[in-house]
Amino acid sequence: MSVHESMLKKVKVLFLDRDGTINSDIGAYVTTREQFELIDGADTAIALAKKAGFQIVIITNQAGIAKGIVTPEQVEDIHLYLNELLAESGTSFDHSYYCPTHPDHPHPEYDRFAWCRKPETGMVDRAVADYRSAGFDVDKSRSFFIGDKTVDVECGLRAGLRPILVRTGHGEEELCHEQGIVPEFVADNLYQAITKYVLLNAC
Repeated sequence: MSVHESMLKKVKVLFLDRDGTINSDIGAYVTTREQFELIDGADTAIALAKKAGFQIVIITNQAGIAKGIVTPEQVEDIHLYLNELLAESGTSFDHSYYCPTHPDHPHPEYDRFAWCRKPETGMVDRAVADYRSAGFDVDKSRSFFIGDKTVDVECGLRAGLRPILVRTGHGEEELCHEQGIVPEFVADNLYQAITKYVLLNAC
């Protein structure tokens, strides 16, 4: 360990998928604020995690960008809206990362981001690097990745995080086990994941 690394302050991070985990999965890409609806208890859960010292980072595949369904500006506006909703519960997320690419929809501008599409770990890697640049070392042994899909669990495992699957959204519990991609915990929703597991196992 270098002298610089030893000076970094440890930080624990809650990496969260977005659609189907924080907000309702509407069966299509969310393109407007009107389509964005928090899952019951998600705002409270995030507030509790922040109070417990977690950084909150959104990690979301947004292939609708490559497909021409949603623009980067719309995605960013929805994230602004999410923080406005969270502010009503006295909380916020800290950073968000989204991947615009899709393997079946080649795009000259977005194909270079293929490395970031979950289950690839590119977005997590960027977040870890960004924290390091700001003087923080992400303590992966105390950091979690929560999502509703197998790709979320796989991304968490590949990145060395502690993956949790929620049954909201796609809730691919059976598919995870079929593919041998096993989460550390399975919860009914984000609130249960945080209150019944994360807050009890992050020491």
